[in-house]
Amino acid sequence: MEALKTIFLALSVVLASALYSVNAKIQEHEFVIQATPVKRLCNTHNTITVNGQFPGPTLEVNNGDTLVVKVTNKARYNVTIHWHGIRQMRTGWADGPEFVTQCPIRPGESYTYRFTIQGQEGTLWWHAHSSWLRATVYGALIIHPREGEAYPFTKPKRETPILLGEWWDANPIDVVRQATQTGAAPNISDAYTINGQPGDLYKCSSQGSTIVPIDSGETNLLRVINAALNQPLFFKVANHKLTVVGADASYLKPFTTNVIMLGPGQTTDVLIQGDQPPTRYYMAARAYQSAQNAPFDNTTTTAILEYKSAPCPAKGSSIKPVMPSLPAYNDTNTVTAFSKSFRSPRKVEVPAEIDENLFFTIGLGLNNCPKNFNANQCQGPNGTRFTASMNNVSFVLPNNVSILQAHHLGVQGVFTTDFPTQPPVKFDYTGNVSRSLWQPVPGTKVTKLKFGSRVQIVLQDTSIVTPENHPIHLHGYDFYIVAEGFGNFDPNKDTSKFNLIDPPMRNTVAVPVNGWAVIRFVADNPGAWIMHCHLDVHIGWGLATVLLVDNGVGLLQSIEPPPEDLPLC
Repeated sequence: MEALKTIFLALSVVLASALYSVNAKIQEHEFVIQATPVKRLCNTHNTITVNGQFPGPTLEVNNGDTLVVKVTNKARYNVTIHWHGIRQMRTGWADGPEFVTQCPIRPGESYTYRFTIQGQEGTLWWHAHSSWLRATVYGALIIHPREGEAYPFTKPKRETPILLGEWWDANPIDVVRQATQTGAAPNISDAYTINGQPGDLYKCSSQGSTIVPIDSGETNLLRVINAALNQPLFFKVANHKLTVVGADASYLKPFTTNVIMLGPGQTTDVLIQGDQPPTRYYMAARAYQSAQNAPFDNTTTTAILEYKSAPCPAKGSSIKPVMPSLPAYNDTNTVTAFSKSFRSPRKVEVPAEIDENLFFTIGLGLNNCPKNFNANQCQGPNGTRFTASMNNVSFVLPNNVSILQAHHLGVQGVFTTDFPTQPPVKFDYTGNVSRSLWQPVPGTKVTKLKFGSRVQIVLQDTSIVTPENHPIHLHGYDFYIVAEGFGNFDPNKDTSKFNLIDPPMRNTVAVPVNGWAVIRFVADNPGAWIMHCHLDVHIGWGLATVLLVDNGVGLLQSIEPPPEDLPLC
C-alpha cells in the first residue's frame, strides 16, 4: 500500500509539473566576467564587470522558466555567481557560494549554471559570491508571473529596477586584502550608487545621473534592490508615497510609507503614483548606521524621478530636483515601524510544531594578536584582529573542495557536524559581555537537518564590540519571520508575540540592533546551504554557518547529481 501511495504521489508531481511547464521556457545567457574601464568620481578603474556592463545585465524570466547561464571567467580573480533568493530545488550545485556548493571558476575557465524557477515571483538579483567581487559584479533578476497570470495589484504602467550599490574609488579586492593583512576594519566606500551612478551630490557625477521616467496619472513599479556590500540603506522619493507590495520575491499585504529600509541582499517592490506637480524629484539613498562609533560612508546617492510632462527649462539652465528629507543615520525607530508593517497577503502555512529548535547568537569579536604576528598585522582595537561568529564559532571556508562536494562524495576531514544548536555559554547577549567571550573559536562546523524537518531559528544579536543590525541571508530557502524584538530573546515571554497567521516570507532578515528575530521553515530542499550575514565584511570575518539538509526518500527528495562541468579545485 505504501509503495502504491509513493507511486501515486510521484505521478501527481510529474503531472503537475507537466501542466506547469506548458508555457515555461528555457532561457540561455552568457556572462563574461572581465575587467572593463569604468569612470566614476573623476577616476577610471579597471573594474570587474559582466559583459562589460556595470551593473550587469538584468535577467527577466517568468515563474516556471529554466535559466541556463554560461559564465566564462576572463578576469584575473576566481569567481562564482550566486542567484540570490532562488530556491534551487534539488539544484544546489547552481547556488554559487565559493567552497560551499562549488569550487570557484578559475581565470580562463567556465561553468554553466542551470536551474528552474519554481513558485517564485517578484524581484531577486544575482551577484558574485567570491571575495569582494560583488562590489561591482551584480544585476537584477526579475521574475514575472506565469504567462497569462497577473500581479495581485494594479498593473503598473512601467517597471524600473533600482539597484542601490556601493562604490570604492579603489580596487575593492585590494581594500579587503589590506584589511585581511592588517586585521583592521576595511576602508569605507567613497560613494553609494543608483543603477551604477552616484548622482548629482558627488564630484564628476551629474552627467551620468540615473533618470527614472514617470507621467502624470501613472502607477509605476520600482523594484528596489540593496546591492551594497556593507551598508543597510534608507531609500526615499521626494514628495511621493511608496506602496510596498512585495519583498524578496514574495508578495505582501500592501502598505504605504514615505521611506523604506533595505539591508544588503534585500529587495522591496513599491508602487509609486505620478500624482505630484510635473517636475523633477530626487530619489535618494543613504546609510542606516546602527553600529555605534563605527566609521561609515555618510554620503547620499541620488537619481531623478522626471515627469515626462515637466516644463522644459530655459536654454542653458536646468530645473533643480526637489530633495527628500531622509531619516537620521541611526533612526532605528523608523526601521522598526517599517519592518513591523510586513504581512503576507493572506493566511499562510507556518510550521506550528517544531522538530529543530535552534538558537544562534550573531556578532563581532576580537582575536588576540597571534604570537607570530607583528603589530602591523594586528591593527584592530588595542592591538587585536577583527573577527565575527555565530554561536562563538567563526566560520572558516574549506579551500580545496566544496562542502557540498565533500558531503556528496563522502570526503572526510572537510567539515564537522557539531555546530552548536545553542550558544555554548549563556550570557547577557545585549548587555556588558565578559571579555572572555570576545574571542570565538575558528571552525568549519555545520548543522545537519533531516529532510522535511520543521525548523525554528532564533537569531540573537550580541553587543560584543558593538551591537548592529545584521542582514542574515539563508541560501536555498525562503522563511517566515514570525517575530522580532529588542533585548535578549525570552522564550517564556516572547513566544506569545509570534505571528503564525500571516508573517512575511523573506530570504534575508534584518536582525534588529541589540535585538532578535525568529524564523521558521520546512527543510524540504536537500543540499549544503550557507546562512550568513550579508555585510560582506562580516562574512569574511566568519559570521556564517552551513545547514546541511539530508536527502529524503526517492529521486524527488534528493539532490541532483553534480553537473559534468562543475569546476575543479
